[in-house]
Amino acid sequence: MGKNLPLIPAKRYFTIGEVGDLCGVKPHVLRYWEQEFTQLRPMKRRGNRRYYQHHEVLMIRRIRDLLYDQGFTISGARNKMQELLQNERDKRKNGEVLLEGVEVIETTEAELDDFDDADVDTMDASGSGSWLMVRRELAEIRELLSTGF
Repeated sequence: MGKNLPLIPAKRYFTIGEVGDLCGVKPHVLRYWEQEFTQLRPMKRRGNRRYYQHHEVLMIRRIRDLLYDQGFTISGARNKMQELLQNERDKRKNGEVLLEGVEVIETTEAELDDFDDADVDTMDASGSGSWLMVRRELAEIRELLSTGF
């Protein structure tokens, strides 16, 4: 899966054009897939503009793989996606950690002890990165993982 597809940038939201480029499909195909795959629900803003999140881009890549690389029909891919999502829910329910497609960074206790929350809370926006923003994004990711996107 993902043959010659570009890396997904670290962004919160992607436009339909960006997702098309990241997944190798045209925007009209993405709109069609939204009708066929109920799990695919991008946020819509002004003028019905679609904004996709990272997990939706991954889902689109998985759908693309099923349809284009593995030869599934739309119906077969829909059933396979439902099966995959149910398996993920079951694993999560059983307490298994799902990290497919996620790079795990190993840290030691000493490295964690060096990290001071007080420094994070007082860092201003002009610092060498917004730790507050990173914390919020990590909290959102944790929530997504726990709710079963």
